[in-house]
Amino acid sequence: MTEAAKPAQRRVNNSSILVGCVVFVASMVGAAYASVPLYRLFCQVTGYNGTTQRVEQFSDTVLDQTVRVTFDANTSSGLNWEFKPVQHSVEPKIGETVQITYKATNKSPTPVTGTAVFNVTPMEAGAYFNKVQCFCFTETTLKPGETLEMPVVFFVDPEITKAEETKNIRTITLSYTFYPSQGAKPVAGLQDKSGETERKL
Repeated sequence: MTEAAKPAQRRVNNSSILVGCVVFVASMVGAAYASVPLYRLFCQVTGYNGTTQRVEQFSDTVLDQTVRVTFDANTSSGLNWEFKPVQHSVEPKIGETVQITYKATNKSPTPVTGTAVFNVTPMEAGAYFNKVQCFCFTETTLKPGETLEMPVVFFVDPEITKAEETKNIRTITLSYTFYPSQGAKPVAGLQDKSGETERKL
């Protein structure tokens, strides 16, 4: 290669490196955007990290064995709502379809839209906790001072009694946290020191 051709060759090499870097960065950005829905799908399918299952039909099997289900409610610091379960616990038969209710009140002077995130503990029970209806499936908008009762319809899959890691579970806690609605947040979260879970499926 002649001396005159070397600068041109360097420019070609630099351009190739630049294009490669741009493609790499674009790929990483795309992967970041895709990670939330993919992670949400993974949690829904596997029950990972206490993520409950969404179903469209009731259980066709009801056992004589019961399980205690307790309810927890939280709001993020950016949401001026009062949010609580109407019932603190129920004790249905495993496989029995149950409806319970949460209540939310907007204490701010303006309309506010919130999104509820959820999980169950112990986390191993998530794959067997099936929700037929839930306010967490959609956003909730409350007018100033408005109070809304929001039902949750669920059942605990009888298969929970067969798995080695879940067959001795006697109490399940269903936990919700409401956040101001501002786009997707990851459904599965980490437990805080009190053992409850805070997150955003």
